[in-house]
Amino acid sequence: MSIRKLLFAAALALLSAAAQAKTITDYTAGMQKHAGYHDFYWDDESGRVLLEIADFEREFLLLTGLAQGLGSNPVGLDRNQVGDNRLVQFQRVGNRVLLHQLNLKYRARSDNAAERRAVAEAFASSVLWGFEVLAQKDERVLVDFTPFLLSDQHGIAQRLKDTEQGSYSIDASKSAIYLPRTKNFPENSEFEAQLTFAGAAPGKYLREVVPTPTLVSLRQHISLVALPDDGYQPRPFHSRSGYFPFEFRDYATAIDQPLDQRFIYRHRLQKKPGSDEVVEPIVYYVDSGVPEPVRSALVEGASWWNQAFEAAGYKNAFRVEMLPEDVDPLDVRYNVINWVHRSTRGWSYGYSIADPRTGEIIKGNVTLGSLRVRQDFLIAQGLLQPYGDEKIDTEALKAMALARIRQLSAHEVGHTLGLAHNFAASIDGRASVMDYPAPLVSLQGEELELSEAYATGIGAWDKLAIRYGYGNGENERRYLAGVIAEAETQKLRFISDPDSRAINNAHAVSHLWDNGADPLAEFARMAELRRHALDNFSAAANPQGAPRSSLEETLVPVYYGHRYQAEAVGKLIGGLDYDYLYNGADQNSYTLVPAERQQRAIDALLSTLEPEFLALPERVLQLLPPKSYGYGRTDESFPSYTGVAFDAVAMSEAAAGHTLSILLDPQRAARLGQQHARSSEIPGFGSLLDRLTERALAADSYSGLQAVIHQRVNHAYIQRLMQLAGDKNAAEPVRAQASLQLAKFRQALGGMKLFGEDPEGYSAHYFYQAQRIAAFTDGELKIEAGDLKAMPPGSPI
Repeated sequence: MSIRKLLFAAALALLSAAAQAKTITDYTAGMQKHAGYHDFYWDDESGRVLLEIADFEREFLLLTGLAQGLGSNPVGLDRNQVGDNRLVQFQRVGNRVLLHQLNLKYRARSDNAAERRAVAEAFASSVLWGFEVLAQKDERVLVDFTPFLLSDQHGIAQRLKDTEQGSYSIDASKSAIYLPRTKNFPENSEFEAQLTFAGAAPGKYLREVVPTPTLVSLRQHISLVALPDDGYQPRPFHSRSGYFPFEFRDYATAIDQPLDQRFIYRHRLQKKPGSDEVVEPIVYYVDSGVPEPVRSALVEGASWWNQAFEAAGYKNAFRVEMLPEDVDPLDVRYNVINWVHRSTRGWSYGYSIADPRTGEIIKGNVTLGSLRVRQDFLIAQGLLQPYGDEKIDTEALKAMALARIRQLSAHEVGHTLGLAHNFAASIDGRASVMDYPAPLVSLQGEELELSEAYATGIGAWDKLAIRYGYGNGENERRYLAGVIAEAETQKLRFISDPDSRAINNAHAVSHLWDNGADPLAEFARMAELRRHALDNFSAAANPQGAPRSSLEETLVPVYYGHRYQAEAVGKLIGGLDYDYLYNGADQNSYTLVPAERQQRAIDALLSTLEPEFLALPERVLQLLPPKSYGYGRTDESFPSYTGVAFDAVAMSEAAAGHTLSILLDPQRAARLGQQHARSSEIPGFGSLLDRLTERALAADSYSGLQAVIHQRVNHAYIQRLMQLAGDKNAAEPVRAQASLQLAKFRQALGGMKLFGEDPEGYSAHYFYQAQRIAAFTDGELKIEAGDLKAMPPGSPI
């Protein structure tokens, strides 16, 4: 290298060293300082946030969230949504600072540093970002935090991709720090940025909600949060406690003890010495953007939890207040019930930010979808039809909708207290707000009654669960065992998501959106109520000023009102009854549903395939015109093959397809076959298929519209049979039975005289089905799960 180049390089080094030699005070001269947990500076000239780091050994929480959401439930990027919480620390290496996420899935709770280090070095961690040191004073350094804040830490682009909305990335030229929500506090530092994502070919949901769908602007919130002190005592998890498990693997446990450790998530709650009063109550704050009367309903429902804390021996331990105007809902110091608007109805969520070391809940964050209250009102509207005369009275409808909001508020807050779903609560007289309740509507003479649609107050199960999580006794182990034993004594059961949620689950008593202790009795009651509502459906279901064509959307939840109770009945078929037993239990691990109940369940579901069940009265069909100008079909409308005209048959195809998805589920079919092999009294899967085929071939039983509906049900049956026969994940005997049934059907059609007088169109129908079966058998017809018309969304109701 020449002397000239060496001198130039040395000069650059000196200039760099001079810049590095700048103190933090010099570098930030003229900038606005925000003192707090992590001091930071706002450089207004360049739009930068400069972070001061003083302690490189300190561990803290890194949280992400969305202050401004997308407004689409299917995509799931909502206002005030909280993302992952990560345990991190800053580490300095020369002139660089690394933001390092620690791995707490695997640890060694040991006083031996070498033992802890052995585990830490055995499993990977994650370096999230790297920063250059800009200035320094003593052990404190200054870094430019802006590139990190303007990066996609919440996973927005990936979420858009996963929901098939397109490929998007951040457009830096259209992204900037959002200063009004960038603040500092003693125990947390809050940062916000407006991020604009640019992409092409936006998906349906983006086109619905974004003004320029190729440019999506959201506000991402990032928090740096101090960890709690070490005064919290973790509480052991029990499968029947009702809590979410907090899990990690502890390599320091004794060889005769389990490696996997499980504790529960819960808030810290302590009593004052010698008193039932608490040191610091658990306070939840309701978003001030909630309108009345919903606001009061949210406050009331969430406040129910104080009943449970009182039952656990606390006074004034839980309360609900309105969020102060000057408080940011994403501030980690506040438990918040947020009111979220979307373009369509959708789920509400209860999420907790917890200390990843212990499971202690630091912040409860609830997001409630604003359109949920309108869905309940719509259900009541279709049932009560209050607009029939000048004296319009919608008080009963509003009362039902607000009763649901109270229950929903309590439900989601329950999640943020650490509680999981209890889908068995409906069999115990609505023993828990942690169930998914269906509105309990009764038929009294010719009148529908909604006054008992939803329960009021905290349930018996909820009180026991709070006692397990928050109550105390002289000996914790004996106290917790006593709470579990008391649940057994009171016959209060707990069954959660893995055993309840999917349509093919086997649990015979744990269901979503159901009522009553006996699924069969409740199904019969609901079927009668549904028929009454359909027979009496009229224009009085909608206001006078509404387009007549909007009656269709009001009719949807009435027509499909049996769908969830049908799922509950379906779980009796090939079903089991069991609890989360521990090895010392003296009862059987499970029991099979008795053969007689399984047969009744099959009969009940087969009844939903009858044209009499599926057909609408002609009087009702005459009420349903094409869509009025300015109004169009939506996801909440009935499916259709008939263009602008209302389709009186496709709705039946969707309903029948739902029933058949229950009856012909491959896992249920496999269980049914094995149970029949163990007990011949239990109906076998082959006999179920024989009954379905026999009904499909009953061409002489129906005429007119019922004949057309019967043919669409047959089409759905053949479609599901072929889907099952071609399902490589299904058990071989199940696929074999489905294949055999297709052959039987085809053989039966071969013996028919299909070319004669046929006013109902059965010859064409059967000929077409025979062709489809032949093409499928020859490998020339590909069956897709979405080939049948689907019902409009049901959940969440």
